[in-house]
Amino acid sequence: MQNDKKLRIIPLGGLQEVGKNCTLVEYGNDMIMIDCGLTFPDAEMLGVDIVIPDFTYVEENKNKLRGIFVTHGHEDHIGAIPYFLKNIDTNVYCSKLTKGLLENKFKEHGLNPNKIKMVNVNNTVKVGSLSAEFIRVSHSIPDACSIAVKSPVGTVIFTGDFKMDFTPIDNDPTDIQRLAELGRKGVLALFADSTNVEREGYSLSEKTVGDTFIQIFGRAKSRIIVATFASNLHRVQQIIYAAERYNKKVALSGRSMLNNVRIASELGYLKVKSNTLIDMKNIKNYADDEIVVLSTGTQGEPLSALTRMANREHKQINLNETDTVILSSSAIPGNEMAINNTINNLTKIGCKIIYSSLAKVHASGHACQEEIKLMYQLVTPKYLIPAHGEVRQLQKHAEIAEDMGQPKENILIGKNGDVYEFTKKHGAINGRVQAGNILVDGSGIGDVGNIVLKDRKHLSEDGLVVVSITFDKHTQQLLAGPDIVSRGFVYVKENQDIIENAKDIVLRSIKKCADKEIRAISQIKYKIREDLKSYIYNELGRDPMILPVISELESNESYK
Repeated sequence: MQNDKKLRIIPLGGLQEVGKNCTLVEYGNDMIMIDCGLTFPDAEMLGVDIVIPDFTYVEENKNKLRGIFVTHGHEDHIGAIPYFLKNIDTNVYCSKLTKGLLENKFKEHGLNPNKIKMVNVNNTVKVGSLSAEFIRVSHSIPDACSIAVKSPVGTVIFTGDFKMDFTPIDNDPTDIQRLAELGRKGVLALFADSTNVEREGYSLSEKTVGDTFIQIFGRAKSRIIVATFASNLHRVQQIIYAAERYNKKVALSGRSMLNNVRIASELGYLKVKSNTLIDMKNIKNYADDEIVVLSTGTQGEPLSALTRMANREHKQINLNETDTVILSSSAIPGNEMAINNTINNLTKIGCKIIYSSLAKVHASGHACQEEIKLMYQLVTPKYLIPAHGEVRQLQKHAEIAEDMGQPKENILIGKNGDVYEFTKKHGAINGRVQAGNILVDGSGIGDVGNIVLKDRKHLSEDGLVVVSITFDKHTQQLLAGPDIVSRGFVYVKENQDIIENAKDIVLRSIKKCADKEIRAISQIKYKIREDLKSYIYNELGRDPMILPVISELESNESYK
């Protein structure tokens, strides 16, 4: 019978990591996906552009998939959707602003925008035996939602990214009443945001940040440059409000900033006076104290607008000691060094620099401890699944829930690929599916694996030595070489003795192979590589990648 089936929740991303949020909900022959996000590569993923979830399990069960349901329009929740839809055809259900942001992505990727279905807050979409209700929550972007998935086994609430901001600038606070109603009816499991669970108290209200901007803008004597996430549209609105209060013009710098502001303005999510926004190339027509530049680059990204300004490489902005630069963000783990480099470069220029440790110029979009407790009290789930966080954050979330009376056995901490199985009376982690990272490098999806990354790391640390040799195809006689080319290993002109010795090593390797009547090219390459590797390590203590290139030609003698 249908009621005997188990409800399965399978996270493909977002557990024991920040970003790449993607979770499957499966009941019988019906499956939906909650979010489909990306993350950015760490320092070990050389040359990789983005990281997306491994969708193998979904591809193997694509006949069950009934749609993707999206909580909000941030990259870690929508960024992988275009890559996913290149192989699997399904609808995407989301709020109005998220739809606008996705349509822009679909256009870039050549996908059909009719697959995006807009859902109003408080509405429910039914697909097969599952239904999904969109519930309004506060976050750093408009139209953020929690999603309550109802099944014959019970209701599971996915909080998405949320905070309990009681003075949001869009006057749309988290719908506490609806969450409480669902809690009273009974919630089987809560899949809850853990990003800020280590922070005590409540998150700062976005309105407080707006008040800080007004104070700073009022004191600034010259140009103001504000760097923030292009996706933090509530922050963008606060900056525009502050600029308009002092009759300043706002110029946008950065492709993502231009796109997001355009889309949000067209859809009515940003309120901007008709003469506020100006083109960057026109800032020279205004006095410095009339200009606010709204820029990307909060994380010290090498090609971002703020980094180019700090390095004096920006085409329109040449910073000086009269400028005020505001970093309105927090550091994403792993980006601290790049951010510090940007701040140091700005300091050398002499700018006045303001960031979150000096003033209230940033408010997180994620709930702190007391807000997480409030969500838990409203929903009162039978089972808690801490999500959206690294291992220590998931564990802290579990400790807080246990302190509030949640039985320890009903707190399920897992990892990507774990299968959470539920009946009406019981829940547990039972089994695994394939999960992991798919690396996107340029237009290649998944063609960069661990071996390629290992090679890139090897090249970046120790360099490359190419040994070029030409043999007679028939006699195996050496016709040319060995020639040795070095890249990232040693400067050849200043290390001729090492290069000449290396050539001698290669000649001896070739002779050894000839003496032993070894004619297989692969074996000759192996011998050259091992002998040269040993010499270089003993001589210099280095381990470059050694690449023998052997060509075989028909010599003149061969035709006689």
